[in-house]
Amino acid sequence: MMGDMTSPAAARRLISSGSEFETTYSYSRAVVVGPHVMLSGTTGYDYATSTLAAGAEEQTKQLFRNAAAAFAKAGADLADVVRVRMYIAKTGDYEAVMGVFAATFRGIDPACTTVQAGLFDPDILVEMDMDAILDARA
Repeated sequence: MMGDMTSPAAARRLISSGSEFETTYSYSRAVVVGPHVMLSGTTGYDYATSTLAAGAEEQTKQLFRNAAAAFAKAGADLADVVRVRMYIAKTGDYEAVMGVFAATFRGIDPACTTVQAGLFDPDILVEMDMDAILDARA
Protein backbone atom coordinates (compact mmCIF):
# COMPACT_ATOMS: atom_id res chain seq x y z
CA MET A 1 0.00 0.00 0.00
CA MET A 2 1.49 3.33 -1.02
CA GLY A 3 2.12 5.77 1.76
CA ASP A 4 1.83 3.11 4.48
CA MET A 5 3.22 4.92 7.51
CA THR A 6 3.35 1.75 9.61
CA SER A 7 6.18 0.06 7.69
CA PRO A 8 9.66 0.84 9.03
CA ALA A 9 11.98 2.88 6.85
CA ALA A 10 15.11 1.13 5.64
CA ALA A 11 18.14 2.05 7.71
CA ARG A 12 20.64 4.35 6.04
CA ARG A 13 24.32 3.54 6.54
CA LEU A 14 27.17 5.79 5.38
CA ILE A 15 30.46 4.32 4.15
CA SER A 16 33.68 6.36 4.22
CA SER A 17 37.00 5.62 2.55
CA GLY A 18 38.75 8.05 4.88
CA SER A 19 39.37 10.47 2.01
CA GLU A 20 39.83 14.09 3.05
CA PHE A 21 37.47 15.02 0.18
CA GLU A 22 34.55 13.24 1.86
CA THR A 23 35.06 15.18 5.09
CA THR A 24 35.77 18.52 3.40
CA TYR A 25 32.83 18.35 1.00
CA SER A 26 30.37 16.43 3.21
CA TYR A 27 29.61 13.32 1.19
CA SER A 28 29.98 9.56 1.62
CA ARG A 29 31.97 7.15 -0.51
CA ALA A 30 28.86 4.99 -0.49
CA VAL A 31 25.39 4.95 1.03
CA VAL A 32 23.59 1.73 1.92
CA VAL A 33 19.80 1.70 2.13
CA GLY A 34 18.29 -1.74 2.55
CA PRO A 35 19.90 -3.99 -0.07
CA HIS A 36 20.95 -1.03 -2.24
CA VAL A 37 24.51 0.31 -2.25
CA MET A 38 25.17 3.56 -4.12
CA LEU A 39 28.85 4.33 -4.71
CA SER A 40 29.85 7.97 -5.25
CA GLY A 41 31.99 9.00 -8.19
CA THR A 42 35.27 7.15 -7.66
CA THR A 43 38.60 7.79 -9.34
CA GLY A 44 41.94 6.04 -9.55
CA TYR A 45 43.49 8.14 -6.80
CA ASP A 46 45.49 5.91 -4.46
CA TYR A 47 44.66 7.18 -0.97
CA ALA A 48 47.35 5.04 0.68
CA THR A 49 50.17 6.68 -1.27
CA SER A 50 48.46 9.98 -2.18
CA THR A 51 49.28 9.36 -5.84
CA LEU A 52 47.49 9.18 -9.15
CA ALA A 53 48.85 6.91 -11.89
CA ALA A 54 49.69 8.62 -15.18
CA GLY A 55 47.71 6.38 -17.54
CA ALA A 56 44.01 5.58 -17.93
CA GLU A 57 44.53 1.81 -17.63
CA GLU A 58 46.33 2.06 -14.27
CA GLN A 59 43.88 4.67 -12.99
CA THR A 60 41.01 2.35 -13.88
CA LYS A 61 42.62 -0.57 -12.06
CA GLN A 62 43.06 1.59 -8.94
CA LEU A 63 39.51 2.90 -9.31
CA PHE A 64 38.22 -0.68 -9.11
CA ARG A 65 40.41 -1.37 -6.05
CA ASN A 66 38.89 1.74 -4.41
CA ALA A 67 35.38 0.66 -5.38
CA ALA A 68 35.93 -2.90 -4.13
CA ALA A 69 37.16 -1.58 -0.76
CA ALA A 70 34.08 0.63 -0.35
CA PHE A 71 31.73 -2.17 -1.38
CA ALA A 72 33.43 -4.53 1.09
CA LYS A 73 32.68 -2.07 3.92
CA ALA A 74 29.05 -2.18 2.78
CA GLY A 75 28.96 -5.99 2.77
CA ALA A 76 28.97 -6.16 -1.03
CA ASP A 77 31.49 -6.68 -3.79
CA LEU A 78 31.88 -5.92 -7.47
CA ALA A 79 29.82 -9.01 -8.35
CA ASP A 80 26.80 -7.20 -6.84
CA VAL A 81 27.10 -4.20 -9.21
CA VAL A 82 24.04 -3.72 -11.42
CA ARG A 83 24.69 -0.23 -12.85
CA VAL A 84 27.80 1.79 -13.77
CA ARG A 85 28.07 5.37 -14.96
CA MET A 86 31.47 6.03 -16.47
CA TYR A 87 33.09 9.36 -17.26
CA ILE A 88 36.21 9.33 -19.44
CA ALA A 89 38.13 12.58 -19.93
CA LYS A 90 39.68 11.65 -23.29
CA THR A 91 37.96 9.56 -25.94
CA GLY A 92 41.36 8.15 -26.88
CA ASP A 93 41.44 6.36 -23.49
CA TYR A 94 38.18 4.49 -24.14
CA GLU A 95 39.80 1.17 -25.15
CA ALA A 96 42.22 1.18 -22.19
CA VAL A 97 39.42 1.87 -19.71
CA MET A 98 37.02 -0.61 -21.31
CA GLY A 99 39.67 -3.33 -21.34
CA VAL A 100 39.92 -3.12 -17.54
CA PHE A 101 36.14 -2.77 -17.25
CA ALA A 102 35.59 -5.91 -19.34
CA ALA A 103 38.13 -7.92 -17.34
CA THR A 104 36.51 -6.79 -14.08
CA PHE A 105 32.87 -7.32 -15.03
CA ARG A 106 32.98 -10.29 -17.42
CA GLY A 107 30.05 -12.52 -16.46
CA ILE A 108 28.54 -9.81 -14.24
CA ASP A 109 27.66 -7.56 -17.17
CA PRO A 110 26.09 -4.57 -15.36
CA ALA A 111 24.12 -1.90 -17.19
CA CYS A 112 26.59 0.81 -18.20
CA THR A 113 26.58 4.36 -19.51
CA THR A 114 29.81 5.90 -20.80
CA VAL A 115 30.24 9.63 -21.29
CA GLN A 116 33.20 11.70 -22.42
CA ALA A 117 33.44 14.51 -19.89
CA GLY A 118 35.81 17.13 -18.56
CA LEU A 119 36.68 16.04 -15.02
CA PHE A 120 37.46 18.39 -12.14
CA ASP A 121 41.20 17.62 -12.18
CA PRO A 122 42.96 17.43 -15.58
CA ASP A 123 45.14 14.55 -14.29
CA ILE A 124 42.09 12.38 -13.55
CA LEU A 125 41.30 10.41 -16.69
CA VAL A 126 38.36 8.28 -15.55
CA GLU A 127 35.65 8.37 -12.89
CA MET A 128 32.80 5.95 -12.22
CA ASP A 129 29.84 5.75 -9.91
CA MET A 130 28.10 2.44 -9.36
CA ASP A 131 24.95 0.96 -7.89
CA ALA A 132 24.90 -2.49 -6.36
CA ILE A 133 22.24 -4.66 -4.81
CA LEU A 134 23.42 -6.92 -2.03
CA ASP A 135 23.56 -10.54 -3.15
CA ALA A 136 22.50 -9.66 -6.70
CA ARG A 137 25.20 -11.82 -8.23
CA ALA A 138 24.89 -12.94 -11.83
